[in-house]
Amino acid sequence: MPGLIEANAYLGLGGNLGDPRAAMAAALRIIDAHARCRVAAVSSIYRTPPWGDVVQPDFLNCVAGIRTTLPPKDLLDLCLATENVLKRVRKEPGGPRVIDVDVLTYEALTLKEPGLEIPHPRMTLRAFVLLPLREIAPGLMPGGRTLDALLRDVDREGISVVEPGDGWWRAA
Repeated sequence: MPGLIEANAYLGLGGNLGDPRAAMAAALRIIDAHARCRVAAVSSIYRTPPWGDVVQPDFLNCVAGIRTTLPPKDLLDLCLATENVLKRVRKEPGGPRVIDVDVLTYEALTLKEPGLEIPHPRMTLRAFVLLPLREIAPGLMPGGRTLDALLRDVDREGISVVEPGDGWWRAA
């Protein structure tokens, strides 16, 4: 991406229908193949019990750090287009899904506009985001707090690493 200013952004990925590992790997490869994005780091894969009242399978989750020259709204559009390519169907909030790709942070930007809020408004409440984020960006401070401090305030019960390392998405 010569000549353009790159930004650091973090994405949260997850899913619990079909083969979520393969869907997350495919999503990362799609994003990495975009001319204005490069996947720079990927966390281990975490297994996470579902939240809320919807009976559904456990989720697999990860976080990816990317370098991009896309502005935030265009990055969100790329994430949504990636979900569409992978056949995500939105039926109910918090319900089962093939893939979910969220923009968590974009540099130190704070932004709130229709359809896009950065940092992601619920990221600091979700251990399945904070644990993998701490793995690849331990110095990040969403909302001015360290990831360790945020993790002390969230429920981590039932969350475990099912595939360690960062190269799993390239070989899928």
